[in-house]
Amino acid sequence: MKNQVFILLICLLAGSLITSCRKDNKQGSTDQPNISNDVLAQIKAKGFSTRNVHAVNGGYLVEGDIFLSSKELSQRAKVNKVRVAKTEQYSTNNLLAGLPRVIKVKVSGLGSAFVQGTNLAIQRYNALGLRIRFQRVTSGNADITIQGFYEGPSGGYITLGSSGFPTDAGDPFNEIQMNTHPAAYGSNPNVQYVGSVIQHEIGHCIGMRHTDYMDRSYSCGGDPVDEGDGGVGAVYLPGTPSDPDPDSWMLACSNGGNRTFNSNDIIALSYLYQ
Repeated sequence: MKNQVFILLICLLAGSLITSCRKDNKQGSTDQPNISNDVLAQIKAKGFSTRNVHAVNGGYLVEGDIFLSSKELSQRAKVNKVRVAKTEQYSTNNLLAGLPRVIKVKVSGLGSAFVQGTNLAIQRYNALGLRIRFQRVTSGNADITIQGFYEGPSGGYITLGSSGFPTDAGDPFNEIQMNTHPAAYGSNPNVQYVGSVIQHEIGHCIGMRHTDYMDRSYSCGGDPVDEGDGGVGAVYLPGTPSDPDPDSWMLACSNGGNRTFNSNDIIALSYLYQ
């Protein structure tokens, strides 16, 4: 895909700050004709870039893929940012509690590629031997529900999916949304591609931030952009590298292909959940 990147986005405060995965073809303009200066100031105060801000239902989309609700935007963020180098693994302040535990995942109203992609993501996580295991269910209550939305390209990008971070009570974020528009995954979605997106979004649901959250240009290109603390924390995970890590499953952007855990990702997940 020429000049096209697949942005796997930061997922913020569960229930109020949500982010999404995107394909993005251009950086866009710094002009914000429909966004007030007060809103831009609030976005900047949260630690996010004010480039390419888009008004959406219930809030604003910033940095191409981060949803900030109007309510959360007006609240003062808690700052807990720990930086050691530029590309280590990071988690949020909130992690899953009550370990060991089984996380039930349900796919609702989506086609076979999304079901198979979910199975693939679950298989990859369960192979790590963590104290959290995932189980796909077809009925009853689920801890994470994967469902669809339909949204075409806008302003040179298309949203691929979205999720959020764990709750204060130590539960996973309860929803992953996947775009069913043909421009997102095509008319015949590739299971490994879809599964890699779901795998990444599950990472956010259990508390993983982007490996390059402080400089999205590392994986996305363009101008250096710091995703900011966003009130959820950015906690360095010991044992992960201080050098660039181009294969991490939690990089902000990829080329839209198959991506799973590398050795450093496994170190990070094992540090948190093994």
